[in-house]
Amino acid sequence: LPLAGGRHHVVQRDVWLCVFRCLSRRELCVCMRVCKTWNRWCCDKRLWTRMDLSHRRAISPPMLSGIVRRQPRALDLSWTNISKKQLTWLLNRLQGLQELLVSGCSWLSVSAVGMAACSSLQLLDLRWVTDAKDSHLRELVSPPTGQTDGRLQGVRELRLSGLEVTDSSLRQVVRHVPRLSHLDLSHCHHISDQSINLLTAANSPLRDSLTDINLSGCSKLTDQCLPLFKRCPRLSRIDLRLCKQISAEGSQRLADTLLPAGSFLCPEDKLLLRSS
Repeated sequence: LPLAGGRHHVVQRDVWLCVFRCLSRRELCVCMRVCKTWNRWCCDKRLWTRMDLSHRRAISPPMLSGIVRRQPRALDLSWTNISKKQLTWLLNRLQGLQELLVSGCSWLSVSAVGMAACSSLQLLDLRWVTDAKDSHLRELVSPPTGQTDGRLQGVRELRLSGLEVTDSSLRQVVRHVPRLSHLDLSHCHHISDQSINLLTAANSPLRDSLTDINLSGCSKLTDQCLPLFKRCPRLSRIDLRLCKQISAEGSQRLADTLLPAGSFLCPEDKLLLRSS
C-alpha cells in the first residue's frame, strides 16, 4: 500500500484482506472510498463469495458492473425486476457462478438462464417464478439443438416450488439433470403418486442421487406413494407436510420401515429426517 511519502505501508495486502474479511458488506463499501488501492482490494472475489440483492426495486447498470467485478460464487436476485437482457449480460460474465437464486422473478427474465453459459451452476432457485409454464421448464432443462447434455447438467439442487410442474417436465428433469441431490417440488399441485414413481423408477438416475426431497403442499399425493421412497437409499430428508391426502400414520410407518431400521425420525407430522 503506497503512502504519501513514497514509502509502502508496513502491513501487506494479504494481512489487509484478513482484516477486510471481518467486515460487513456495508463496511467494505465504506473502505472502498478510502483510496484507489483499497477500492481494488475490497473487490477481491474472496470477500464477495455470496451477494444478496434480493427485493431490490431496481437493478441498475452500475450494480451489474459491481457484481461482475466481484465475481461471486452465489448470487441472490430473488424478487427483483431484473430484465432478460440484464441477466443474460450478467451470466455470460460470471463463469464461476455456482448458485443462482431468482425466485419470484418473471419467466421472461429467468429464461436468460437457458441462453447463457452456466456450466458451473450447482444450485438454481426458480421458486414462484411468475408466468412459468410446464413447456418453459422442459425447454430450460433440455439440451440445446445439436447437443446431448442438458443446460443444467451439473445442477445438484433445484428449487421449483409453486411452479406448474407436470410429469412431462419432470421426465425431462430426470433425464437431463441427473446429479440432483436436493429437489424442491413443494406446492406443485400437478405432482401425483405417478410423479414419485417416475422419480424413483429403475431407470432414473435420481433414484441413487437424491438425498433431500421437499413435497410439502402437493395435494394430489396419497399414502400409496410412500413405499416408493424406499427405492432411494440415500434419502435423508422427506418433507410431506401439508399433503392433505397423506396421513401422519402412513408417514410414521414409512419412517419405521426405511433402512437401516430406526434411522429415521419424525420430529413433525409428515417430516422424515435421518438421524445422525
